Amino acid sequence: MGIDPGTTTTGWGIVESNGTTLRHVASGCIRTQTGESLPSRLGKIFAELTRIIIEYQPQEAIVEEIFVSHNVQSALKLGHARGVAIAAAHQRGLPIHEYTALQVKKAVVGYGHAEKGQMQEMVRILLCMAKSAPQDAADALGVAICHLNHLPAQRLRTIDPSRVEKHP
Repeated sequence: MGIDPGTTTTGWGIVESNGTTLRHVASGCIRTQTGESLPSRLGKIFAELTRIIIEYQPQEAIVEEIFVSHNVQSALKLGHARGVAIAAAHQRGLPIHEYTALQVKKAVVGYGHAEKGQMQEMVRILLCMAKSAPQDAADALGVAICHLNHLPAQRLRTIDPSRVEKHP
């Protein structure tokens, strides 16, 4: 389950992998009202992510890392939303992974500075979707795709060295 956190819109997307084949399971956006208090908005994000995790039973959660922002208040609010997403996944016992926006764009589009529209279209193509997901949902699906693309390399790094046959 990929999560693109935000206090106004939190995107989420679930992708299933069967070897080299990726399949879109579900995706969407959790929207909050800008007039609501921050605790109320964060509570809604937490409750909705928890409901989605219970409904779809993903095996892992992947959350986009915070980028450095010139607007400190925006970065702090984003950090709150990110923390709530991590807490919801942790509460349900999911392993949590994190990738930067640069890593996600590079894994999905092949270029770390790709534009939002390029991400949406490539996610649509990779998941064989008839139409593009909304921007925040597409970003969350991209986070999940990024993780699935990194899994083979992660498995190679976690091989138990004592089980590797040594040759003279």
